[in-house]
Amino acid sequence: MPRPATVSPDRILAAAAAEFAERGYAGARVDRIARKARVNKAMLYYHFGSKQALYRALLRNTFAVVAARLQHIASSDRPAAEHIDQVVDTLAMFVSEHRHFPAIMLREIADGATHLDRETVRALAALPATVAGIVQQGITRRELRTIHPLVAYLTVLAPIVMFLAGTPIRKELAAEHVAGAANLTTAVFLSQLKDVMRRAFALTPSERIR
Repeated sequence: MPRPATVSPDRILAAAAAEFAERGYAGARVDRIARKARVNKAMLYYHFGSKQALYRALLRNTFAVVAARLQHIASSDRPAAEHIDQVVDTLAMFVSEHRHFPAIMLREIADGATHLDRETVRALAALPATVAGIVQQGITRRELRTIHPLVAYLTVLAPIVMFLAGTPIRKELAAEHVAGAANLTTAVFLSQLKDVMRRAFALTPSERIR
């Protein structure tokens, strides 16, 4: 049996992501996570202590990854429209790299966020807070229209999650010959989403003349 130091917590977190996405928090089982990670339950508990602690560590670590990428965008001195494009690309790349995450969060929303402690909520809050800062900077520079920052964040995030998480549904729609379903690639989707976001956040004619 390997000693604790030789077992990667990341391997356990990856197995946990698949389990929580498939079964939700209540249905997830530590023994299944341990089997997927190829460790015994004692090793899992050594690293994370409990199912609850494992779940929250998974969420915090994942939020930290995307928050760091968004903060990198916020620190650059680029026009606001380019910042919005970068936010779209960053969120899309994040969801693509963490395929299980939308399902986990949608299940958590359905459960009323009952499994989130304050530390995890603070980690989550870094995402909309950073995007809000990017949007507010564009508003201050008179490069973007006045828009509620949380609305801006959700406006960008929601279609990305629905598009990427809904890939199996799109394949079924394509099989039913729904117009456009077969040739709507990720590249086409992101290109058009960026165009929609630029138009949605652009200054209105009245704002331009103030």
